[in-house]
Amino acid sequence: MTEGIRVLKSDGIARIHFAHSKQNAFPATHLEDLRAAFEEVSNDEDIYVIVLQSDPTKAFSAGASFDELLAVKTPEQGKTFFMGFANVINAMRGCSQPIIGRIHGKAVGGGVGLIAACDYALATTQTEVKLSEIAIGIGPFVIAPAVLRKIGTAALSELSLAAHTWKSADWAHAKGLLSELHSDFDSLEEAVTQHANRLAAYTPQALAELKKALWKGTEDWDNLLELNAAVSGRLVLSERTQQTLHKLKSKS
Repeated sequence: MTEGIRVLKSDGIARIHFAHSKQNAFPATHLEDLRAAFEEVSNDEDIYVIVLQSDPTKAFSAGASFDELLAVKTPEQGKTFFMGFANVINAMRGCSQPIIGRIHGKAVGGGVGLIAACDYALATTQTEVKLSEIAIGIGPFVIAPAVLRKIGTAALSELSLAAHTWKSADWAHAKGLLSELHSDFDSLEEAVTQHANRLAAYTPQALAELKKALWKGTEDWDNLLELNAAVSGRLVLSERTQQTLHKLKSKS
């Protein structure tokens, strides 16, 4: 698919696509466009369900763009970059419609945060997740509240402190990050379509009230995620973190 963010609307359902040549990673411009897409769709009274999906020929998402992390020169620039993920998560939280995630392949870092911010995530059995941030030197601070809300402290500790290890789809399903597993992409797409159509037939006001109830207790996230973005923005400038990023970029 074309690189960037696209929104396709049909029969009360909006599909928000994202794509990037480097395993669906997120430069700042894509994060801003994704935030804007969620806000646009949230305000559309003819949309009752949102599906978040990425280019299926790549990983689900490789998270933050290494190129842009390496371009950060000040704590303010670092905070601004990580606010991209914070703004997307808060936009997803603020959507009045339920968000279905169509998850395939691998998800790292911010990609795991996007999965956690979905209200219902369907995935293939080949899906794998990893939080590698602590190994890089920045920590998963911006996405941690969303992941914690979904899987709890023990599972978040396991996922974030085993930064070198991929966790399987079965693990993510058992912990509550993934709602359903399907054998291959075609069956996943069929299940996503059926579930989206089913939800779109429900009363929109009831869906909106349920969405509010499910996200109760997150009202402080505008401030919380901004504070966490500032922490990551400082850490990305450390000498060890910069060295690690350069090594990872040379291997990519």
